[in-house]
Amino acid sequence: MSSRAFGAQAAARRLRSCRRIAVLGSGGSGKSTAAREIARILSLPLLHLDGLYWLPGWQPRPDAEWAALQRQLAAEDRWIMDGNYGRTLEIRLSRADGVLFLDLPRRICLWRALWRSVRLYGRERPDLGQGCLEHLDFEFLRWIWGFPRSTRGKLVAAREAAPEGQVWAVPKTPREVRSLISELRAESGARS
Repeated sequence: MSSRAFGAQAAARRLRSCRRIAVLGSGGSGKSTAAREIARILSLPLLHLDGLYWLPGWQPRPDAEWAALQRQLAAEDRWIMDGNYGRTLEIRLSRADGVLFLDLPRRICLWRALWRSVRLYGRERPDLGQGCLEHLDFEFLRWIWGFPRSTRGKLVAAREAAPEGQVWAVPKTPREVRSLISELRAESGARS
């Protein structure tokens, strides 16, 4: 599918008017990178959910606390949040006026996640919590491999059930993601 077929220009125009954007997709799809770029272009506060969920040493935030934190964050007027977290997805989707679902092939996502683990091994990433060092996590890689069966269908169903007026952009290739960001930049008059 070409970028023209994806409709990057139309998607950018619709996303440009959004004040609360949820960025979803498989691990390795580029959620954090896309969210960072779009936040800069649209001047939206950026929230990396991984950085809020994981406490030092890869300890998960307790479920009740996690849901309460997301309700508090989603209640804000303006934001872009990247991350799936299926148990709390409805909290974000109920407030989002825009959704960017990076529906990339799993081979690309798997390769990117592996490469990121190797490249950043033993270091902290800015989109993760403090004290969470990058490592090769086979459970995470297994989740990426199973994403088309385990999670993708839920996101497709969420799109089909989206309220009228909620904008969904669903690029399916890295080129389409780049085209969307480029068009957003052009729409916003932002410099690259």
